[in-house]
Amino acid sequence: MKGPPKADMTTIHDLSQSQRGIDLNCDFGESYGVYTFGQDTELLAHVTSVNIACGFHAGDPHAMREAVYRAAEAGAAIGAHPGLPDRLGFGRREMAVSAQEVFDMTLYQIGALDAFVRAAGVSLRHVKPHGALYHMAGRSEELADAFVRAVSVFDPSLIIYGQWGSELLTAANKHNMQSASEIFADRSYQADGTLTPRNRQGATLASAEEALLQTLSIITTGTARTIEGKEIVIQGDTVCLHGDGQRAGEFAAALRKGLEAAGIALQPPTPRR
Repeated sequence: MKGPPKADMTTIHDLSQSQRGIDLNCDFGESYGVYTFGQDTELLAHVTSVNIACGFHAGDPHAMREAVYRAAEAGAAIGAHPGLPDRLGFGRREMAVSAQEVFDMTLYQIGALDAFVRAAGVSLRHVKPHGALYHMAGRSEELADAFVRAVSVFDPSLIIYGQWGSELLTAANKHNMQSASEIFADRSYQADGTLTPRNRQGATLASAEEALLQTLSIITTGTARTIEGKEIVIQGDTVCLHGDGQRAGEFAAALRKGLEAAGIALQPPTPRR
């Protein structure tokens, strides 16, 4: 990550959060076969958009269809959540993939999910890479460009979700794609603005109260306190809550209640069509 995005980036955060509201998103539909992951039912009652696994790191045709129909029925904005082909590692282990491979696997996964989205009579709204792919594309200009190009050739009106300060947002701007800067409710930050690695103590926030306080701080002051105790500048258009957390449903309920109590409307970004 290179720091905050440039001022001319086509991001959504050009109005204050209180004026335009903020999106609350979660990873969704990450079960497959006989294996069940995440708290989809509990999360769907509170989030405004979902990132649906597309069959590589998690998900399968049945899970994808079910996730799309459930999200459509609940009125949540639907996004594709392509990842690396690594079920054993849940897509959270980095792989030595080329830019061409990132382009191909991204386009493939978006197309697969969009078939179910069209069958449900709704539209795909955004695309967010999963896990290791998210962080690799966030650091690498080449991989970020490949990812964004794949989204652009599929549908240039889709919104790219990427972490504040990441190469993904820079690439979206380069290709004139709309983007949403993402902040994290349930993960701690390091001094350089990256998330604390999951193998470090304190990487995941322990309580819903901590998650709400961090989210409110970013929204209202544009700052977050790092795991080292320093304050860093962060802005966001969408708040991510990981769906596979043990208390994800509790966190989602607390976030929605707390944000609304603070006068912050919850709403998904609107793509330019």
